[in-house]
Amino acid sequence: MGARSSRITAQNNRSDGHLLEYFRKSFVRGGGASNVNVQAGLTATGGVISDYTDGPTVYRAHIFTSSGTFSVTAPGTFGDTVDYLVVGGGGGGGAAYGGGGGAGGFRTGSSFPVSSTPGAYPITVGAGGAGGAAGYSSPNGTNGANSVFASGYVGVVTSTGGGGGGNSRAGNPGGSGGGGMDAGNSGGTGNTPPVSPPQGNSGGSGTGPPHYGSGGGGGAGGAGTNGTNTVGGPGGPGTSSSITGITTTYAGGGGGGTYIGGTVGTGGPGGGGNAGTSSGGDGQNASANTGGGGGGASALPYTFIAGHGGSGIVVVRYQIAQLTAAAKATGGAISFYGGYTIHTFTTSGTFQTTSAIPTAEVFIVGGGGAGGPGANPTSFASGGGGGAGGVVLHPGLAFPSPTTYTVTIGAGGVSPTGKTPAPAQYGNPGNDTSITHPSGPYLGYRGGGGGAGWPGIDGQPGGSGGGGAAGDNSPDPGAGGSAVNPSTNPGATESGNAGGTGINGNIGSTRYGSGGGGGAGGAGGNGSDTTAGVGGIGLQIPATFRNPVSTVGAPGPGGGGYWFAGGGGGGMYENPDGSATTGGIGGGAGGPYAGAGNGGTSPNSGANGTSALENTGSGGGGASEESSAPGTRSGGNGGSGIVIIAYPS
Repeated sequence: MGARSSRITAQNNRSDGHLLEYFRKSFVRGGGASNVNVQAGLTATGGVISDYTDGPTVYRAHIFTSSGTFSVTAPGTFGDTVDYLVVGGGGGGGAAYGGGGGAGGFRTGSSFPVSSTPGAYPITVGAGGAGGAAGYSSPNGTNGANSVFASGYVGVVTSTGGGGGGNSRAGNPGGSGGGGMDAGNSGGTGNTPPVSPPQGNSGGSGTGPPHYGSGGGGGAGGAGTNGTNTVGGPGGPGTSSSITGITTTYAGGGGGGTYIGGTVGTGGPGGGGNAGTSSGGDGQNASANTGGGGGGASALPYTFIAGHGGSGIVVVRYQIAQLTAAAKATGGAISFYGGYTIHTFTTSGTFQTTSAIPTAEVFIVGGGGAGGPGANPTSFASGGGGGAGGVVLHPGLAFPSPTTYTVTIGAGGVSPTGKTPAPAQYGNPGNDTSITHPSGPYLGYRGGGGGAGWPGIDGQPGGSGGGGAAGDNSPDPGAGGSAVNPSTNPGATESGNAGGTGINGNIGSTRYGSGGGGGAGGAGGNGSDTTAGVGGIGLQIPATFRNPVSTVGAPGPGGGGYWFAGGGGGGMYENPDGSATTGGIGGGAGGPYAGAGNGGTSPNSGANGTSALENTGSGGGGASEESSAPGTRSGGNGGSGIVIIAYPS
């Protein structure tokens, strides 16, 4: 995509849900036909919808922050082609004083032909790669996963995941290459496998001794910088796109780490994570849905882990109308349904009114908590499920004009990886989601992390509480965390529930379960000597927000969509008797629902909990452990939050 006009504005919709119908009624019948082209665009579903204008042209973008399907159900008279942006998952950074992770491949184009027969175009959004584990000799950071548009079709577009940052070796190749660590270790090559135009750039090289500096990860807009004897190389810059209606920079490389006392590399613009602090520290995670590379860790000692890469994104866009019209507000992805204008924020931004809005429904979900990890290597225990982020619903909030309101989307909590000495720490909480307002701020409180370790650590409090851990020979079982929200949220309804309780291992059983995380619609289930607790059920968003062509939230009971804030399932411990370890289901029995993570499930070797879907605010699943390898499993990460604002058009 080339540079585009900065005149990108939202449009009003006074019809039954189809923007084009509003244009017909408001402009053609009102005598303004010369300003409106009433041809119909494609009819399609999938992803989060953003309708916007660029000058007189009206576009619809389908934004996929997780895998799904772009389904075309009817052809359009503006041409049956689409524009696309495909960004792969970013690579994880390297540990010790490791190289920065390379950004995911960045590919964009236009005139991709689509048809309503068969009309189902699979979308894969690549996950970010894991940061390198603590230790000088541990492996490189993991490469990000590929993002794909139209798998199985001629012309399929694949953006390769970013290369992992090096640890005592060269960075990995990928969409953009990871940075190298140590003298003589080069950065990984970018644009691998090669495509034209190139999808990324190479990582920087490491240098030393005496004071080592590792290379920054490559970015979509430039190579990572080489390290020097005292400085970790910055990550390569990303590339911007306005295909969603908001100009955003994607695919920045992660910063390179350095020997203690040096200057750490910064992440490249486009979501790249910074390296760990110069006094020694973990590398920072890249931003979700940017394809940024994770930051390298810093050392000494070699006990710090590297940052994870950011997940990718896929966007599909096409023209739906031609006009000039006014707007009431800007910000977020904008769609039109049932006589309402809907602003959906999946990343932080601003909601700016251009006309007064007397009343608006506002839906806020905090970032979900991470599931608890398994026990440290001296004991046996499984992790509790992560609690969902708190839900806040205001039925009629006024927004004066002209005013700018800051929207902050809370990231989901990240589970530890077993590096902590006894007792193991709990899963990390999510982060708050909020919107500024004269009568607020309005805040969805972060979800509580799941308990872990020995003794059985309690689930942590949050918007919904995390589940308590099950522990071996624990003096007490881990209790579920309580539901709290310290913000007043005047005039709004708050929803959250407590996590379930884990069970004490002193019962003569070979298996025992942790509690499930609390959900917005119900408490987490308790663990028992034979089962792990299920996560608490979430909530379905009110009907006002359920635009049938927009995919937000996740499926819930009965197959209906638009569910949020389910609790993560608890983990399960067992001795190696050959029987299966089954973790608790996320989001309620019969699920997983609301995008919540399940507790780890594995035949007899333990398993990591699964992560919650982004922008659901749901909790991650707890780790399941097995006695021959305790302390090696992590819980699933929590899902990031969301803000949705709907007002009469």
